[in-house]
Amino acid sequence: MRYDLVIFDNDGVLVDSEPISNRLLAGYLTELGHPTSYEESLRDYMGAAMHRVHDLVEERTGQRLPDDFDDVFHARVFAAFERELKPVAGAVDVLERLVADGVPYCVASSGSHARIRTGHRATGLDEWFEEEWVFSSEDVGRGKPAPDLFLHAAERMGVVPEKCVVVEDSPLGVRAAVAAGMDVYGFTAMTPAERLVGATQLFADMRELPDLLV
Repeated sequence: MRYDLVIFDNDGVLVDSEPISNRLLAGYLTELGHPTSYEESLRDYMGAAMHRVHDLVEERTGQRLPDDFDDVFHARVFAAFERELKPVAGAVDVLERLVADGVPYCVASSGSHARIRTGHRATGLDEWFEEEWVFSSEDVGRGKPAPDLFLHAAERMGVVPEKCVVVEDSPLGVRAAVAAGMDVYGFTAMTPAERLVGATQLFADMRELPDLLV
């Protein structure tokens, strides 16, 4: 493969969590008096760190979300993950191929370390990721679309940005990868292709990815 490191987003790329988390986020915001549809949650928050939810609600309404918003939301999400979460179809096939080809990989997610690990345990993906291969927006000052998280992951993995490729399914993630000076492959299983502007290449089936990276 022509890259020395593959950096995966997590939600929607490795674990099929976006439908679950955005359904719950829309419901919780609506419950708190901020009517939000599932489609609006995907549009505004998919791929974002939690601070974006707080920032957008305050910007739009002048009201702050409750202090325990993150804790309550994550408790609901984690419980749903245990019941419903599955790996993205083809994700394990990709990881098997990377291991067979000796290509290093890691995950760099807007989600917390607890969210990443809960999802990986629920889907069996935890056996594919050493602790030091897992990076969260918690590790840096700014989440996506800032490039900080991807640059941090590359530095910790010992690979220069131009030899990294990012696999993303959100507009914010694509923007972050481009800003980091990395190629980015946009996964369109849930996101319309026209929203992933700037992606190096687009693909709809995770099983296609290994051959695209050669």
